[in-house]
Amino acid sequence: MEETPRSVGEASTTEFVKPSETTSDAVKMRGCGGLGNISWVGVDREELRKRIAMPEYLRLAMRDCIKRKDVTEIPHHLLLPGDMAPHAPMVVFINPKSGGRHGPVLKQRLQQLMTEEQVFDLTEVTPHDFVRYGLACLEAVAEKGDECARECRERIRIMVAGGDGTVGWVLGCLGELHKDGKTHIPPVGVIPLGTGNDLSRSFSWGGSFPFAWRSAMKKTLHRATMGSVSRLDSWKIVVSMPSGEVVDPPHSLKPTEETALDQALDAEGDVPLKAKSYEGVFYNYFSIGMDAQVAYGFHHLRNEKPYLARGPVSNKIIYSSYSCTQGWFCTPCVSNPGLRGLRNIMKIHIKKASCADWEEIPIPKSVRSIVALNLHNYGSGRHPWGNLKPNYLEKKGFVEAHCDDGLIEIFGLKQGWHASFVMAELISAKHIAQAAAVRFELRGGDWRDAFLQMDGEPWKQPMKTDYSTFVEIKKVPFQSLMINGE
Repeated sequence: MEETPRSVGEASTTEFVKPSETTSDAVKMRGCGGLGNISWVGVDREELRKRIAMPEYLRLAMRDCIKRKDVTEIPHHLLLPGDMAPHAPMVVFINPKSGGRHGPVLKQRLQQLMTEEQVFDLTEVTPHDFVRYGLACLEAVAEKGDECARECRERIRIMVAGGDGTVGWVLGCLGELHKDGKTHIPPVGVIPLGTGNDLSRSFSWGGSFPFAWRSAMKKTLHRATMGSVSRLDSWKIVVSMPSGEVVDPPHSLKPTEETALDQALDAEGDVPLKAKSYEGVFYNYFSIGMDAQVAYGFHHLRNEKPYLARGPVSNKIIYSSYSCTQGWFCTPCVSNPGLRGLRNIMKIHIKKASCADWEEIPIPKSVRSIVALNLHNYGSGRHPWGNLKPNYLEKKGFVEAHCDDGLIEIFGLKQGWHASFVMAELISAKHIAQAAAVRFELRGGDWRDAFLQMDGEPWKQPMKTDYSTFVEIKKVPFQSLMINGE
């Protein structure tokens, strides 16, 4: 029988949290690490609420502006004399369908610990609307001289209850603040509800939804109020293909009118007069090849027959079985061009750090999948790049990989058995390059389609024999901010 959540007025239990910091403390910027050795002290539910709950008049004003999608006229009855701003005002985005049967109850639990207005249901309020109208409301009220609204806007933190895709969605919307020249960008923490949760793992929020989630939610929110803030590189991807091709891009790719390819690198062969282009941003990885093909088939199978995939365990079993049918683990016919190495259809050019020139690099023989990785974690917490020794790094011209170093790691996977050993961390992947920018050039022939994916969203990319399709990856000028969970 499922336990009923206690009301806010019931006796509170003690959780362990880090000691409070003053508002003037500088935000500590670090790489993907924890908080270090800081003692924990007990804090009860009411104290937590005081630390994260915004004054009611501001909560109602934000909700009103989001509902009306307008910040020009904030009702006067919502503008009251300023109150004291909480230490770490917080909002949570949650998909109530996530987390299995716990989704709706988790939402209710979060509303109890915070306030109802500070928990946003992603099926009702999008991160884009929150950024455009919710945060803008705080700014508008602050411009009227409200000091509490100003401090709430500067201190606000965001938690995302979802998987890596949901976190990336929120980060992408917050990225619009950089383009608008805003100085206070809210940092983001994670309540892991997805399958892989590599973003969550990278910033010490864990790899799965906690079993004792009722008490864990209180502790998680406490940690989010005190966690130091790390920087995360974001990577812009541009896909340019011959005009006339029809592609069904994932949600993370949007059509664009301009072809923003780097003109410093001339394309070999004939260039079409017109090209269709798409742009997007990823935070974890981009891949081309067999792994994307398997992911593409699995996603379509799951959409067509949802009864086959009802949880993480069944998903992984079906995924592995589908890998075998696609030839990832065995190649029944070597004459099948779809099962050959990627170097038959692709060239790679990279820009190294502090270098303006493009350099072509060879693709290792028999590599069927190439991954450009930003995080240390990949494929549910695996480390395919490996912990490389200093001598090897020096020999290859690499540096130690970090998620905020402005570099992306490129590695290859051969057949499924090689990938399995890599994912079991018995061996490392085939190291190809470490770069500040990458361009993949795809040219058809025997291959009619290539398979690509970014942050778990796969698609099938048509190719031509006359013209190349280009995929260019460059670092976004600004970095996203993540809250460390330790």
